Amino acid sequence: MTHTDPLIEALANARVLLFDFDGPVCDLFAGLPAPEVARELTALLSAQDEAAGAKAAQTEDPIEVLRIAHEADTELGQRIERALTAAEVRAVALAGRPTPGAVEALRAARAAGRGLAVVSDNSTECVRAFLELHGLQEHVTHIVGRPSEQLHLMKPNPFPLITAAEQMHVDVTGCTLIGDSLADVRAARAAGATAIGYADEPHKADLFGEAQADVVIGHMQEIADALTAE
Repeated sequence: MTHTDPLIEALANARVLLFDFDGPVCDLFAGLPAPEVARELTALLSAQDEAAGAKAAQTEDPIEVLRIAHEADTELGQRIERALTAAEVRAVALAGRPTPGAVEALRAARAAGRGLAVVSDNSTECVRAFLELHGLQEHVTHIVGRPSEQLHLMKPNPFPLITAAEQMHVDVTGCTLIGDSLADVRAARAAGATAIGYADEPHKADLFGEAQADVVIGHMQEIADALTAE
């Protein structure tokens, strides 16, 4: 296991573990690719607002399409958000198994007596659907999903982490976030939480280091191994 000592220390100090969803827990769009979802949303948007649709056609990121819709019109943004949530729930059925090592990490955290929450820019509905589909809901106490109509509160804003900590009745500084994006690391740093960067792609390791992640791992099994080694 790499970074054994820092990882064990980071986890030992955590009363609550916060898991990002898409990446550390699953590959949400493995079977229904994100660019395909973005095109679906863009088609809906274009039918209502040609200018916003043209702008959205330049991105393959469903969240960015959602941002464009909300900027164009509140009611239109709500409609696109409902469509995105429905697509995310559809994606759950096609996503395949959890990320290798994720189930072991969740089980080890629970066995170690840690609180567990998922903090995600994806919808609460799709996170819940995935956990239930794979029998993992018993491990996760709280889900903080995408804040409806308040996209500015998504990571790297620390709001999701602070909200999860409040729901778990702990100070956010007693939480450790495991995430696979710079937004995750930056949100943890802004909140005062510990940040573990999950570098599921090799180039991310350097990026996480530059963003001052407390620890960088390359496999979710490392979380389980460190928790059982404490």
